[in-house]
Amino acid sequence: MMRIRRCFAAAARGALLVALLVGAGAARAQTATLNGFVIDRADRQPIELVNIALRDDAGTLRGTVTDRDGVYLVTRLTPGRYVITASFVGYASVRDTLVLEPDENRTFNIELGTDEGALGEVLVQTERESGAARVTAGQQTIRPADLELIPVPDASADLAGYLSTLPGVISTGDRGGQLFIRGGEPTQNLVQLDGILLYQPFHVLGFYSAFPADILNRSDIYAGGYGAKFGERISSVIDIWTRDGNKRRYAGTGSISPFIGTVSLEGPLIRDKVSFLVSGRQSLLEQGAEKLVDQNLPFNFNDFFGKMHAELTPRSRFSMTALSTNDRGTLVEDLGGVEPEEVRWSNRAIGGRYLLLPRKLSISADLRFSHSRYDSELGPVNDPSRTSSIWNTAITFDSQFSGARANTEAGFALRLISSATELGGAFQNTEFKGVGIDHLAFYLEPEYKLGALRVRPGIRLQWYYLRVDPYLEPRLRIVYNAGRHQFSAAGGYYLQEIVGLNDRRDAASVFTAWTNIPRLNPRQPDVLAERVPSAIHAIAGYRVEPVDGFELSVEGFHKWLDNLFISEWTAFPRFTTRLQPASGTSYGFETRIELRRPKFYSVVNYGYSNTRYTANQASLLLWYGEETLSFRPPHDRRHQVNALISTEIAGFDLSARWEFGSGLPFSRALGFDGFVLVNDVIDVTEAPSTRRVIYERPYRGVLPTYHRLDLSIDRTFTYKNASMTVLGSMINVYDRRNLFYLDVFTLRRVDQLPFVPSFGLKVTFE
Repeated sequence: MMRIRRCFAAAARGALLVALLVGAGAARAQTATLNGFVIDRADRQPIELVNIALRDDAGTLRGTVTDRDGVYLVTRLTPGRYVITASFVGYASVRDTLVLEPDENRTFNIELGTDEGALGEVLVQTERESGAARVTAGQQTIRPADLELIPVPDASADLAGYLSTLPGVISTGDRGGQLFIRGGEPTQNLVQLDGILLYQPFHVLGFYSAFPADILNRSDIYAGGYGAKFGERISSVIDIWTRDGNKRRYAGTGSISPFIGTVSLEGPLIRDKVSFLVSGRQSLLEQGAEKLVDQNLPFNFNDFFGKMHAELTPRSRFSMTALSTNDRGTLVEDLGGVEPEEVRWSNRAIGGRYLLLPRKLSISADLRFSHSRYDSELGPVNDPSRTSSIWNTAITFDSQFSGARANTEAGFALRLISSATELGGAFQNTEFKGVGIDHLAFYLEPEYKLGALRVRPGIRLQWYYLRVDPYLEPRLRIVYNAGRHQFSAAGGYYLQEIVGLNDRRDAASVFTAWTNIPRLNPRQPDVLAERVPSAIHAIAGYRVEPVDGFELSVEGFHKWLDNLFISEWTAFPRFTTRLQPASGTSYGFETRIELRRPKFYSVVNYGYSNTRYTANQASLLLWYGEETLSFRPPHDRRHQVNALISTEIAGFDLSARWEFGSGLPFSRALGFDGFVLVNDVIDVTEAPSTRRVIYERPYRGVLPTYHRLDLSIDRTFTYKNASMTVLGSMINVYDRRNLFYLDVFTLRRVDQLPFVPSFGLKVTFE
């Protein structure tokens, strides 16, 4: 409780400091400020990207656009009479007249109604704002409509299916729920839901995450080069925001397939003021999909999402978000007489958000508090061999000031993190026990608009418990728009204090132990102590739209990685290991071609990536004659191709997706022996021994290539306020034997899913 009280006290002081700093920059004598929320009149949902134009009597024009919360903010306005216009494709424009007084901070909320004559343009605008080729210096926005294009064995779309189509994103396939982004490890990805940090929100079956399309508003994916607002991870950011429930009427969906069943419901708690949105899903593999493929699918998972949103006053909004997930599964079969171990994990998260347009300050303020917990274990339910838990309590504050030529964001984050891990002897040089890890961060990030050029420098000050003085993390993003051409670049320095440990030599294990960087102890020196993992990112990109509906983007990236923690190379397999530090580098490029036409959509992308780790280890001299070892990590996929086509024919929606990945590296075994601890005269032929593997140099072998074709067809039938969607799909159409796991002891293989026919039914009412 004392830590929590200190957390709230520090948060209050931090919020006041940031608000005063940003508000001071916003304050100008004898000027006025105009702000407000823009919402949809039909359901009172916020509308993003609405154009707000202000014209005074002299004809001077000022303008801005609304953010994801429907907020607009215009500062430093000369007092006087203005004509305000709000416009967005698919909605009837709103125009009004305002008179602003000196030093006035006016809130003017706007409701937009649908323009029936422009409804056909809404989808086009949404696709153009997001889209597979709309990549700007590593950042891409994904909308729910994008997810619907991907063939999946279920009538409801999911974010996981879309992420696996992106170049530079490597997944473990149909099982495991692990994503590697541009050379980074899964534990180096920052995943947030409504600002709540999550540790493993992807399900054990690779088609699904905790984020069904029905609850999503937008997802921002930063494959690198992200700004100062984000920290604590060194590879990528997946920033997910959910929509609010309908405040005018009740609506719901229900869907079922051999893989999963889904139910969602939304509606007003207090009409026009408070809404709710709930969603629940349960896997149905044992009852359905197992019978379709005639093999065991030992996976079980479920998730629950709930959100409440309230319009407190014309100037403020409040929301609460909750998430619960559960996963369990056995990733491989019985190999060599060794019973496979079951892995289990769960997420519990809750958070609140208070969004305010202050009366006395010319800023928008966003205050959030959250608590999340992640538990994982491996082995029998009542007697697991390894366990790991981590708790995260956070208070974050973001503020924004919009000027005539620059927008400035500033904020802070305060986190209290606790972890407890028991590995039963694995990672033998690392001490695991209950630890508390507190840290504080401040950031400042202005964006300057110089004609067609936008420059966004940033700085993040991060205080870790390792030392009193802060770590400095500079960031920079640059975008230049020249008509149909866009040039972008980004870079920065990134640090990660808390790390997730695993043994990548064992591809069948997705168990991860979260722990802190060890402190330096003079009595027990440790080569790992106070070595904070770090990364330097550099990205350059070009995007062009030569004609409407056709886009091409090319982007190159380079990441320099240092102080990574990897498994020490030994003859003992499967998580019986020590830790060693390593450095690394990852570089490559990605190309995307996207075509949009009425009732037709297509995208083809290609990604090249080269990732290498370099480790120093004294015992390597005995193995390979040198203490420095350079190798490809097991997620280094050099070539990746994805092609997607979606079209409508005679009322049917058809989608086809083909993906290809070059072979991943693995370590070949040259032979085996046994290790016997000798403390007396014994018969070594009968004494119990520990198996050891005689490996060649690490990861010199290459597994077979991966490729797969998925198809789906669906049709929606509408009757009054209800609709029904019937779907048929085929996963792995030509039954490719794609390898998931190769056991180096027996050379037995475990494959990904074979050809899977599926069907689904989805009913929606409102």
